[in-house]
Amino acid sequence: MTDVAKSLNRPPTYPTKFFGCELGAQTQFDAKNDRFIVNGSHEANKLQDMLDGFIRKFVLCPECDNPETDLHINAKKQTIGNSCKACGYRGMLDTRHKLCTFILRNPPEDTGSAKKKEKKSKKKDKENSSSDGEAANHNDIDAPDAVDRDDDDEDWAEETTEEAQQRRMEEISTHAKNLTLSEDLEKPLEERVNLFYNFVKQKKEDGAVDFSDKEILAEAERLDVKDTAPLILTELLMDENIRDQIKKYKRHFLRFTHNNKKAQKYLLGGFECLVKLHQSQLLPRVPLVLKDLYDADLLEEDVILAWAEKVSKKYVSKELAKEIHAKAAPFVKWLKEAEEESEGSGADEEEDEDNVEVVYSASARELKVETVKPEKPAEEEDDFDIDAI
Repeated sequence: MTDVAKSLNRPPTYPTKFFGCELGAQTQFDAKNDRFIVNGSHEANKLQDMLDGFIRKFVLCPECDNPETDLHINAKKQTIGNSCKACGYRGMLDTRHKLCTFILRNPPEDTGSAKKKEKKSKKKDKENSSSDGEAANHNDIDAPDAVDRDDDDEDWAEETTEEAQQRRMEEISTHAKNLTLSEDLEKPLEERVNLFYNFVKQKKEDGAVDFSDKEILAEAERLDVKDTAPLILTELLMDENIRDQIKKYKRHFLRFTHNNKKAQKYLLGGFECLVKLHQSQLLPRVPLVLKDLYDADLLEEDVILAWAEKVSKKYVSKELAKEIHAKAAPFVKWLKEAEEESEGSGADEEEDEDNVEVVYSASARELKVETVKPEKPAEEEDDFDIDAI
């Protein structure tokens, strides 16, 4: 709500109270923690429509429909004035809405007048510190002061270009969208997964999926489906040409599977589903595809070994799952042997280090590293007869 209000140049309490008036609900404000609450459960579309209504009534200029407006409160006359920086319109708001009573009691801070007061005080200090001679030439320094007073107008002139207006309205729409779509998190997991599926599918249909990896990640995080996302991506971005597509969409998958074993398990589940859809093409190539996923760092060794230990019928039939595991056996065996070899070679290296010494070769006149056999203990030497010497 703070972001929305900032974009509209209104205090966050105004749109919050407007929601409360329209819905007949109580509102709570905690400005220190940026929390503005409307009690009750309300649909996102309804809140969006109400926010549009607030913008029409209390933000947009009646003459030019520009949002660059300020409210002016006259507490004595109990009136609310509206002025537009774009077209110069000045008029009065209809105070029959319940929110107007709240605005009259809680007027917005007039930042413009605060700036003017600050400039006037600075000018006064400057005049007091100046000499009598400089005071005599005061007319010479009036022009810069006048320019200072027009600074705000120049800034607003830049902001009222057509491009700036459109950018401001887009910013308002973005903040409003974030405000209303936060309710998606309250939906069941199945609905959130379907929302993510439709989002990626739309990106694919628009031809923008290749460069949308960051947007896809952001949407998955927004819907809290980051772990299950690889299952959806596998279905939408891959087919029988999966080996080429692993290279093409490696970045997309890494954003989810990197250091995330749960997401890697969903990726394996997605691969099983693909094998079911393209059984004749992919079943013989199971070990090759698994190695591609492993080489691309999309799957870790311990995740693959854990998957190979148990046949599951979660994604495909048990018969097909057994076939997939049987086809994957050579790759799994290679993984295990590679792991054993690395462990064995490490032990051999430690043993060899104990039997290494540095010797000096007189002929070569250099230091040489040689491996020496350990000497037999003294007690193991053959017995000899002292009389035979």
